[in-house]
Amino acid sequence: LGLDAELYYVRNDLISHYALSFNLLVPSETNFLHFTWHAKSKVEYKLGFQVDNFVAMDMPQVNISVQGEVPRTLSAVFRVELSCTGKVDSEVMILMQLNLTVNSSKNFTVLNFKRRKMCYKKFEEVKTSALDKNTSRTIYDPVHATPTTSTRVFYISVGVCCAVIFLVAIILAVLHLHSMKRIELDDSISASSSSQGLSQPSTQTTQYLRADTPNNATPITSSSGYPTLRIEKNDLRSVTLLEAKAKVKDIAISRERITLKDVLQEGTFGRIFHGILLDEKDPNKEKQTFVKTVKDQASEIQVTMMLTESCKLRGLHHRNLLPITHVCIEEGEKPMVILPYMNWGNLKLFLRQCKLVEANNPQAISQQDLVHMAIQIACGMSYLARREVIHKDLAARNCVIDDTLQVKITDNALSRDLFPMDYHCLGDNENRPVRWMALESLVNNEFSSASDVWAFGVTLWELMTLGQTPYVDIDPFEMAAYLKDGYRIAQPINCPDELFAVMACCWALDPEERPKFQQLVQCLTESMQPWSLCL
Repeated sequence: LGLDAELYYVRNDLISHYALSFNLLVPSETNFLHFTWHAKSKVEYKLGFQVDNFVAMDMPQVNISVQGEVPRTLSAVFRVELSCTGKVDSEVMILMQLNLTVNSSKNFTVLNFKRRKMCYKKFEEVKTSALDKNTSRTIYDPVHATPTTSTRVFYISVGVCCAVIFLVAIILAVLHLHSMKRIELDDSISASSSSQGLSQPSTQTTQYLRADTPNNATPITSSSGYPTLRIEKNDLRSVTLLEAKAKVKDIAISRERITLKDVLQEGTFGRIFHGILLDEKDPNKEKQTFVKTVKDQASEIQVTMMLTESCKLRGLHHRNLLPITHVCIEEGEKPMVILPYMNWGNLKLFLRQCKLVEANNPQAISQQDLVHMAIQIACGMSYLARREVIHKDLAARNCVIDDTLQVKITDNALSRDLFPMDYHCLGDNENRPVRWMALESLVNNEFSSASDVWAFGVTLWELMTLGQTPYVDIDPFEMAAYLKDGYRIAQPINCPDELFAVMACCWALDPEERPKFQQLVQCLTESMQPWSLCL
């Protein structure tokens, strides 16, 4: 298909929904697709196809049975044949559906692979009809028939060749310009974005804003006032499961003290339960908890990452933080992470629920309530900044809320699994919250309290939109170039100018120009006064 890369749909038991969303174009001259597949354990499959135009294309054929067991060899390949009928010119949409069942259980996974193929009428039919006409002419004019036909073929051939050369030249020029833009982005990230340069949209049809970026802006530099952390690839995966368990051994408790109740959230390999924790000294005393755990198909790396990321806030004490309290790491049992219970659960899901039933919502929240939530998040982040702790994944999905609208920031353990559409892999097999990340984090992999401030601005936007996804129609691979060019998400409907000014100042390209969390707390708290402190 012209891709100089391997495209994974499932890797290490993780489904790449982003890859599955691709609707790849199959060239007209390509009639066979080859898929490499294998499984580490017993996985049964069923294979089916859908075609939207049977006049243009026959039903795809495969060189394997339509159901069976996925091979366990790394070199296993199956072939899909895409044969056009040659009757009409049409673009055909093809859907290959693969149903996977693990260990013959009732739970199965459906993978949908989308392809588009151009089908054309067979050239032989057109050529035959032309020859028929010329043959009839030969009967009457045998002298002129042959030269006329050969001349037409010659001119048609020359025209087609010229068109192909012209098309190739255009494609090469576009690719060259695109690559130059990438090189320019990687070599030098310039253009500092001032918060005063962000203008308010006149209508809500504008989804993004562009800052007026000066030509002589200084390059992005890390602020000396912020603790900065450069993250190397796979830094979490370098920790072994034994090392992760050793770090939490002092807060380990017996599995018998935990009773699991309802499943609150579920992903591909992780679950969050509503649990009951029995008091160690008095079994009659119970405490409600969140329990994060994994499914049977979770790999050792996934279990290790859950334990490691759960320790991010451990040992910290603040009214707006929710660190883990205990773990269960007994041999032969699935590891469990226990956190205090917040009865309205995940903040992002709560906001979306409010939006779905906004008209008759018993949990209706006002704009003042949303600002109060933002203040609490800023207070928690201000505490982390003072302790020189960098969160790196601040978002509504990593906060919880109770029925008194008290908000607490939690870790991002299982977030990649429970909210897969919020994370993207940019070709390095590392899922990251691209739409929440500051430019220096996207480009240089540098994180600091200043990059947390950027994420807070996006989280504030989430609050004002009741859980909408930021930059939803921007390709994650283009986010860095998009931000460098000065574009930002626009002011939400019914969001006051003062609140949007707070968001805007969080998205300054230069980390030094972003406010500190303590300033953000003051700006949001003094809502009845001018908000010039943020600008």
